[in-house]
Amino acid sequence: MDNLETQSNLTKTSKEDIPLITKSYKEPLWSCWCSVFRKCCGPRELKPRKIMLGSQTPGQFPANAIRNQKYNIITFLPLVLYQQFKFFLNLYFLIMATSQFVPDIRISYLYTYWIPLCFVLTVTICREAIDDLRRYKRDQEVNNQKCKRLLNDRNKPFEIVAAHKLRVGDLIIVDKDERVPADLVLLRTSESSGAVFVRTDQLDGETDWKLRLAVPTTQKLATDHQLFEISARIYAEKPQKDIHSFIGTFSRLDSLNSDESLDLENTLWTNCVIASGQALGVVIYTGPETRSVMNNSAPRSKVGLLDIEVNTITKLLFVAVIALALIMMALKGFGGPWYRYLFRFILLFSYIIPISLRVNLELGKSFYSWAIGKDPSMTGTAVRCTTIPEELGRISYLLSDKTGTLTQNSMVLKRLHLGTVNYAADSFEELSTILKSTYLGGDTSTSNKTKFRRTENTRIRDAVQALALCHNVTPVYESSENSETDSGSIASETEADQHLQVTGKQVVSYQASSPDEVALVQWTQEVGLALSRRDLSSMQLRGPDGRLYNYTILQVFPFTSETKRMGVIVKDLQTGEIFFYLKGADVVMSPIVQYTDWLDEEVGNMARDGLRTLVVARKILTEEQYLDFESRYNAARLSVTDRVARVAQVVESLEREMELLCITGVEDKLQDNVRPTLELLRNAGIKIWMLTGDKLETATCIAKSSRLVSRTQGLHILKKVVTRTDAHLELNNFRRKQDCALVISGESLEVCLSYYQQEFMELATAAPAVVCCRCSPTQKAQVVQLIQKHTGKRTAAVGDGGNDVSMIQQADAGIGIEGREGKQASLAGDFSIPQFSHLANLLLVHGRRSYKRSASLAQFVIHRGLIISTMQAVFSSVFYLSSVALYQGFLTVGYATVYTMFPGGVIMYGALLLFEDEFIHIVAISFSSLILTELIMVALNIRTWHYLMILAELISLVLYLLSLIILHDYFDSEFIQTEDFIWKVLVITLVSCLPLYILKFLRKKFSPPSYSKLS
Repeated sequence: MDNLETQSNLTKTSKEDIPLITKSYKEPLWSCWCSVFRKCCGPRELKPRKIMLGSQTPGQFPANAIRNQKYNIITFLPLVLYQQFKFFLNLYFLIMATSQFVPDIRISYLYTYWIPLCFVLTVTICREAIDDLRRYKRDQEVNNQKCKRLLNDRNKPFEIVAAHKLRVGDLIIVDKDERVPADLVLLRTSESSGAVFVRTDQLDGETDWKLRLAVPTTQKLATDHQLFEISARIYAEKPQKDIHSFIGTFSRLDSLNSDESLDLENTLWTNCVIASGQALGVVIYTGPETRSVMNNSAPRSKVGLLDIEVNTITKLLFVAVIALALIMMALKGFGGPWYRYLFRFILLFSYIIPISLRVNLELGKSFYSWAIGKDPSMTGTAVRCTTIPEELGRISYLLSDKTGTLTQNSMVLKRLHLGTVNYAADSFEELSTILKSTYLGGDTSTSNKTKFRRTENTRIRDAVQALALCHNVTPVYESSENSETDSGSIASETEADQHLQVTGKQVVSYQASSPDEVALVQWTQEVGLALSRRDLSSMQLRGPDGRLYNYTILQVFPFTSETKRMGVIVKDLQTGEIFFYLKGADVVMSPIVQYTDWLDEEVGNMARDGLRTLVVARKILTEEQYLDFESRYNAARLSVTDRVARVAQVVESLEREMELLCITGVEDKLQDNVRPTLELLRNAGIKIWMLTGDKLETATCIAKSSRLVSRTQGLHILKKVVTRTDAHLELNNFRRKQDCALVISGESLEVCLSYYQQEFMELATAAPAVVCCRCSPTQKAQVVQLIQKHTGKRTAAVGDGGNDVSMIQQADAGIGIEGREGKQASLAGDFSIPQFSHLANLLLVHGRRSYKRSASLAQFVIHRGLIISTMQAVFSSVFYLSSVALYQGFLTVGYATVYTMFPGGVIMYGALLLFEDEFIHIVAISFSSLILTELIMVALNIRTWHYLMILAELISLVLYLLSLIILHDYFDSEFIQTEDFIWKVLVITLVSCLPLYILKFLRKKFSPPSYSKLS
């Protein structure tokens, strides 16, 4: 057999010609190198995986660690040097400094070029190293989060490990209020039903709690340890970006027909927080393969607009240097080794482009960053990226998240309108007293009151009862001892976990998928009617009189984005009455309830105040009516075709002529001082966009309540668009609106951008404010990118959740808020602030100051370079166009650094014209005048003196005076001590400074700046 194979191979080889043999020799070598390169440097190939429960999963998977660093040990120096020398200014000076190694074109000492350049590079390298080290330390905090890993050991059921040590296939336990450290499939929960609620605001920005379900097979096991005893396998699709879907299967290999499908409901994504109970899951994705990290963009090195502008000015100055050198050569003549003289002239005039500009700007940035961190009015603010503080002063568009950034995720009922009377927060106590009296009266039946006009007391009781019954809220009891020792589970009232009531030694917390519902149930408890118990088929209320009232839940119609309403049918076990309660948005409830003249007006009033409104209605059913409905409803649910439409039709048959009970106004509490901050930013000319993953209704309410949209402005909600025609019509409708803010959903945004990107961006960027709801993390970053591309303006993004990281990293200035649930946004941001209200100070005070100071500093340093170059040009012209440096060695370095902390030609011309008999002393006279002029002009530009400024001026003067004494090679010590030296220096200094001072005085007198008019 072996011989046959060998023979076959030989036959194949003989048929191949020589070129093919050569090709086959080279190709494997080339493909080998390619495969090695792809493996080392290319993106990791994402693959589906099969995980055996309770055993190690074969295959290479990334470590479960987040990484916000820009560099590693190998790439740090090459990348930092590349970032520096891609700027023309630094590259120019590198070439200039390197040229001094050539003796023929050397015009000065090596240190006059290399010391400033090395100083700039050292400062930059140190700053980047410190910034990246801080990022590393912050990443380590998250990566070292403690997790419980389940062990196959009955004596030691679990071990505590750091999050970065988790591997695919590990079984981990996550307790209440803990962050999920990796992507999991949920296997077991502490609830017998296998349900657990999670908070996902750090992932998708939605405030609602989400229900997650354990795999039924594993939930039925008696103990957690049995997970190691069964033979089971989980199939998980390859890692995806989509946080709203998952495809997988769970298979029991030790039993037949035990395959179960897995979807989103069976998963816990990284950065979700367990809202109640305890969850046990198996790790399926880690680190960069988790949904959370895949939706983040890689951190990039940000460059400020000021640096780009300085780089452009440098190029123009370089053209001026070349032009000046060519003029000198034209006057001198192009004879002999002219190219050598040309290069020497370029070097002599290179001070027009001062290396000290980079030194001063880098030191300035460090000071601005220090000042931001030390501001007592912004305690807790941190500067993560010290290279772009000036960007804060140039922001045109601010893109903000909603959940946790503008709002506190804390819902509170603010208003209850019953038609005849309106109750607000200050009158809820009165309502509570009335409610108590109606229950103590003993009559809770309502059927005998319907024939007559209901009293106000009856209206109040019916409305509060409706709110206490029409919901999907479940009370959960926990022992108070555990809760108190738990890591702040009582104190953290985030999301819907807003109500905790201590009863004896138990603490009851309300769970629901919607925080609005919890706010309503919490309010009913505060006024005296508390939800005591609830399961799938019954509900129990505790009245103000202490009695328990039991109800049977007959049907529940959950809230959907299509129906925009939620209903429940309950039977009062005390009276036998059947009630159908319905609550929803005013748009859908108006046709359902009996006509009233106050509904639309009051809903409008609440909406203008930024409250989230719900209309609550009721219908009393007879036993026959309900049985008829139930039979039709069950038949519709069993139908094979058009099931959804038939069920909706049956339910709608009940939703007719319902009795309007009340309107509720719920407020999503705003962060402190959000309204004045937004108003201040808007008055400063900054356009504000709100990008949120939350629902359209919620986003619209917050836009109004936070004054993102002012009271005088309209609000245009772009209808759902699916086709190109829809997008065209909707954009034309919006084009006709004047001074109107735009509200658009993520889906509609996608359609508009795919067909009419240019037109949409033109309209949106011109709008006073824009609200994008149902935005994915990737979409948020895309919106920032589009604004940058279409307007060319600077953008800032502010957020507090993991879903905001992409947006923060894409913006020119990313600002992270340290949220309750995580630090991801804070860690990824260039700046970190504890609350939204600090933005005004950060942008309008520190940002403006940083930009103005850096701009003035850049002008001053460039001006200083022009002076010394002008003096060099005059000197060279007078001395027969010689390419000799006027100020040698240390004087040049000192002028750019220690001696000066404006005008110039006059100094040199003055020295030459007035003292032509003393050419030998020209350096001492002109340089002394130059230093004094610089110091005087700096002093004349200061409006408010600080003791450090006076100290800096004096130190500079003293250093120069010491140099006159010490540096004998440059100055004639005998001449310096004469009166001639002193009066000549003073005359030239006066001639150069006085005209400018007079011009400045006249300008201030006849054309004063705007701020002086205010005083």
